[in-house]
Formats: sequence, structure tokens, C-alpha cells
Amino acid sequence: MIPAWQKGIVKQIEQATPNTRRFWIELAETPEFNFKPGQFVTLDLPIHEQRNKRWRSYSIASAPDGTNVIELVLVHLEGGKGSEYIFNEVKVGSELTLRGPQGVFVLPEPIDKDLYLICTGTGIAPFRSMLLYIEKHKVPTKQIHLIFGTRSRKNLLYEEEMKMLQEKLPQFSYHATLSREVVEGYYNGYVHPVYEAIAKPGVPSKFMLCGWRNMIDEAKQRILMLGFDRKDIQEELYG
Repeated sequence: MIPAWQKGIVKQIEQATPNTRRFWIELAETPEFNFKPGQFVTLDLPIHEQRNKRWRSYSIASAPDGTNVIELVLVHLEGGKGSEYIFNEVKVGSELTLRGPQGVFVLPEPIDKDLYLICTGTGIAPFRSMLLYIEKHKVPTKQIHLIFGTRSRKNLLYEEEMKMLQEKLPQFSYHATLSREVVEGYYNGYVHPVYEAIAKPGVPSKFMLCGWRNMIDEAKQRILMLGFDRKDIQEELYG
């Protein structure tokens, strides 16, 4: 069943990186907004006459906490109608029309395999939700590896938070890789060599991919070449 459209009020906006912003949205008509970590909401933006050309879906970056406030993290895409509207027109106090939660890109239950969370850019959003949920609820897991790729260190989202979670969760490892900058202590290049180096063929594993199509398509091919099965891969396409 598709959730009904409802009103959201923007409560806070924060510039996260040079081209991304964090938006906190209150679901004014829902006292408690319940969702599974990894799910998304769809915004209906006034950018086109046809309804389906107004819709933009974004993963929820926050974890369910019993409130009716969620966080979205959005990238500013030059020329993207939805992106341009949100970055130029949406302010604190703006009302948005949205529906959700939706989606099946969620944590497996139970988490009985090693998890490889592979993402680029704002594709980290669903994984942040999952990791915060695991930490808060002390969810039993196997090893978890977050492999996050971006161009430079200034574009790393939630970096300090990921390092903090790495300290709190002994089974969690954070791997950041920079494709256009060489910085000591960080991988240099794309995400693919990172998971290829740490994945253990023969060990039950699940690969969750979130980002642009090119990254996901290449990752699927490489993961299969490592000896894993197609059923070990789950994807959430951005754009």
C-alpha cells in the first residue's frame, strides 16, 4: 500500500559540504513517523505540470527515533529541476508535500553475514540511518564495512560521525576513498579496489550498493568476479 501524501515543514537547513545540504523536515500530520532504516520518501515539487515529473525520491539519512522529524541530505545538481528548486526556493519554514516511507533497501534480518555498504556521494544516506540504528539498538551483526567514495576530503559527508561509530562499534570499519585528492590516511581512487581488497570470498557476505548507475553497474560485475553470487548483491540507484 502506497502511503498518503502529507505535509512536511522544513525545520532546519545546514550546509554539509560545498554542494550538499542537510534538511530536517517535520511531518506535521504524523505524531510519530516510523520507517525502516534505508527507506526513502518522495517529494512532490512544483516543477512540472505532470505529477510524475514533479516527484523526487530521497533516502532518509536519520534513524527512526520515535519523533516525526526526518533528515534528508541532498546534492545540488546544476540543471536538475528538483535540485535547483530545493536549493534556491526551500527555506526554514517552507512547506513540502511528501509521502513515505517506501522501499526495500533495508537491513537484513537477522544480520548473519558480513555487510559491505558501498556508496558514493549522498548515497551514504541510507547507510547512515542503518548504522545509527544498529548502534542505538545494539543490533547483533557480523563485520560491517562502509566504503564511501567521493572526490575530495571536503566532500566527505558525516565523516566525524562515522569515525565515532567506528570507535563505538568494534565490528564496524569505515573506509573513505578520494578520487581526486591524495590525503594521508585515506584511500586514493574509486571504491572498487577497496572492497576487492577486503572482501573475503567464501565468507557469507552481503553487498549493498547505493549511488549512481555507473558505480553500481561496475561494482556488480566486480563482485561477481570475486566469486560472490548475484543474490549477495542489493542495490539502490540514485539518479
